[in-house]
Amino acid sequence: MAARLRHVEQQQATAIPDDDTDADTAGPIDVEQAEAAIVEHYPRLVRLAYLILPPGMGRTRRVLAAHALAQRALPRNQGRPDAQEVDLPWQRGTKGSAGDAGYAYVRLRVLRSALRAARPRRPWTLSAPLPVVWGLRLFPRSGGADELALDKALSELSGPGRAAYVLRELERLDDREVRALLHAAGVEDARDALDEADEVPEPAGSRDDGSLLESAEFDPCSLQARPTDLMRRRQHLRALLVAVVALVVCGSLLGMPGEGWGRGGAAAPSYARNPSSERALDPDRLTRAEPFAWRTATRADFSSWPARGDRLGDTALLRRALAVWARPGRSVRVSSTAGTQSGPPSGPPQLLYAGVVDQAAVVLLYDGLRVARYAEGNGGEGGTVALDLARLDAADAAASTALVLGRADGNVRYLTAPWVRHASVRDLLHPAGRPRPVRLTTDGVTDPVRTVPRLRPCRGWPALQLGSRLVADLGELAPARLTYGTPGAAARDVAGRAARLGWARTACRLPLMTGRGVRSVNVWQFGTQRLPEAGGRAAWLCTRAETWRGAGSRVLAQFQPWNTRRGSAGAIASAADGSPACGPREPRVLAGVLWKARSGHWFLLAAGSRQVTAIAASGGVHGRSHGRALTVPAKPGAHATLKARLTNGTHLGPLR
Repeated sequence: MAARLRHVEQQQATAIPDDDTDADTAGPIDVEQAEAAIVEHYPRLVRLAYLILPPGMGRTRRVLAAHALAQRALPRNQGRPDAQEVDLPWQRGTKGSAGDAGYAYVRLRVLRSALRAARPRRPWTLSAPLPVVWGLRLFPRSGGADELALDKALSELSGPGRAAYVLRELERLDDREVRALLHAAGVEDARDALDEADEVPEPAGSRDDGSLLESAEFDPCSLQARPTDLMRRRQHLRALLVAVVALVVCGSLLGMPGEGWGRGGAAAPSYARNPSSERALDPDRLTRAEPFAWRTATRADFSSWPARGDRLGDTALLRRALAVWARPGRSVRVSSTAGTQSGPPSGPPQLLYAGVVDQAAVVLLYDGLRVARYAEGNGGEGGTVALDLARLDAADAAASTALVLGRADGNVRYLTAPWVRHASVRDLLHPAGRPRPVRLTTDGVTDPVRTVPRLRPCRGWPALQLGSRLVADLGELAPARLTYGTPGAAARDVAGRAARLGWARTACRLPLMTGRGVRSVNVWQFGTQRLPEAGGRAAWLCTRAETWRGAGSRVLAQFQPWNTRRGSAGAIASAADGSPACGPREPRVLAGVLWKARSGHWFLLAAGSRQVTAIAASGGVHGRSHGRALTVPAKPGAHATLKARLTNGTHLGPLR
């Protein structure tokens, strides 16, 4: 197999400096004289560089680097060696041109470059190109045990130490001459280098007629050739061909002119074209429900909402909204609720709204699984762009009453369902207060509704009442429906004194439900209990937040004494994530708290749902009751384990 030696600029290897600047000289060295010295003594110069270079490079790279150093010793113009170089010694025993200034000059350049290459490199140092032989590994012939031992000893030396040893053994220079040459090559402490070279043990098989460094083991000009990894090379070649073909195809597709792409605004560049993707991004193919389809629809949900807004005919705005949904650029602020996929729609989505809301152009799109809200500054393409995604699949009439159009200055505007005729705002913390009416436009857009104060969330909690249904803003695209009652079919809208009182003590716990993609929140009073020492009565409530995706629910068990300040939040007895407790599958719960009476005495209070027939406490507090409530004296900070027995004979542990 023939091999061709050439330089490749892209090859990364050990840094090989190319220094053509020298100090003023006593006499110039022209390029022809340096070239003659390199050609005549090329094997010795390459061997010199090979021995000084660090062995950790690997034999193949070390061979190629040594050849590169010898070849780069040729100056670009006439060299001017230092005054010290005029008297530098040459190789012992050489005759003729080996003893001229040309050889001393190129040898010094090789020595300098090899010492620089032997220095520890920083990670960010750029590598110089090396000669490369494609498809072959080149390395000197293997020697005997003596050569191997010497190579190992040299690998433990520093670059100057190896150079001192090589100059002494290969060039046959004495210590004074080695110090002078190392000093000219830039070594600060040549004496340390000589001391280091003295530590190399004398090889057992050294010859009287020559140095062991002259053996074939250290000859980078007498090489053996072996192939590289054939299987890996074939795999890399195939991968390279595939990458080139893919690059050509993608470049051709991106460069092809075509109609229907349009300007995508803040969208990222297109990466592919196929009929399905183009149909999904074509504003003319957007589906739109008939204005009164919700009246005859089998299921009243978002799919029966008609398209509304004053920008329904703005094709450019709709195209930008679809393009950003498919491939949002870096400048787009993207948010999505938990469990919501952020990919493009699989087909043409349904248009729900396109219009201007609080100085922003807003587009609402629905693909049967998700709702996407696109908003841009009213100035057009150059403004701020936001994309919000929420998973709203399997919605019914009760869960698809409103969507958030925009938030500004602590207010939120909603787009209500087409069957909503009246809207009002009710403060959950004031159950006896009357709701405040909210005006609806002909498109079903509400006036600004005040959101929950961030700094003082328990000073007021506004909820939007749409007919008989009550919804609360939890910071997502769809407000969460609020219900009250036994889990399952018995849960109903918040109406009546008991439901409003229960929510008045629970509303301040709603921040614990945010960021989960909550679909509905139900409050269930599962028990009441008489407090010891004439402390009055207390209610036990369970609050359960269901999500649109099914998983990720959150359950809170609350203890609410009736004689506390009105509107104060109940104490959280226990909490659980992903538990079926207090839900339709497991409508039962057990919880307990430590309570301090006015006298200063502490008690363990526990209560269970209707299925509980007995409660037992163990651990730090011991006690038992036959019924749904337990009251046992306790010490402050006591830890107790609760267990309840159900009507079917099974046991129930506390909510956790």
